[in-house]
Amino acid sequence: MFGTHDLLLFVVSGLLLNVTPGPDTLYIVGRSSTQGLRAGATAALGIGAGTLVHISAAALGLSALLATSATAFGVVKLVGAVYLVYVGVSLMRSPRGAPSEAAAAPGFVPVPLRTVFVQGFLTNVLNPKVALFFLAFLPQFVLPDAPDKPLAFLLLGVIFDVNGTLWNLFVAWSTARISGGLRQNDTVAKWFSRGVGGLFVYLGIRLALDKSD
Repeated sequence: MFGTHDLLLFVVSGLLLNVTPGPDTLYIVGRSSTQGLRAGATAALGIGAGTLVHISAAALGLSALLATSATAFGVVKLVGAVYLVYVGVSLMRSPRGAPSEAAAAPGFVPVPLRTVFVQGFLTNVLNPKVALFFLAFLPQFVLPDAPDKPLAFLLLGVIFDVNGTLWNLFVAWSTARISGGLRQNDTVAKWFSRGVGGLFVYLGIRLALDKSD
């Protein structure tokens, strides 16, 4: 269909890849656990929007630039690493005060949903390895003689993104449900947020020091 093949295998493979934890999942868990379902769902949608950028870049061949240019990859990687550390520090230093949203943990000032969305978007967009993943993964399911390869890339990317967003929304919902009691305990919520933030800082530092490029 539209120059693709083994679509069912692609969907199954994509779902297995989506359920593998990473920075995106970690960010959703962090927001859902401290601010509830709305924040977690907003984070999931922001990540889904960021994925669309990578999909478009893969379809247009821009991701190939990252794959072939060490300088471009290094710059994007460094910016992404700095941003992961920034998000981690912001989670570790969650402002305290009277919350304005009932779902938020006591003692926390909820981050505006617009900020949650933008942070989720940038967390995904500024990870160069996501771009390289699409560049390596999508072509496996595009026919060599496809009449319109960019269209095939977009179709596969949108399918992957929709499935991934549905999974991320489930992660947000389940985390919000499980952590409902956690959000009522100020001390536990505070240290959980710090723990998630610390993991983000670790991921940022690991990305910056990664020599695989």
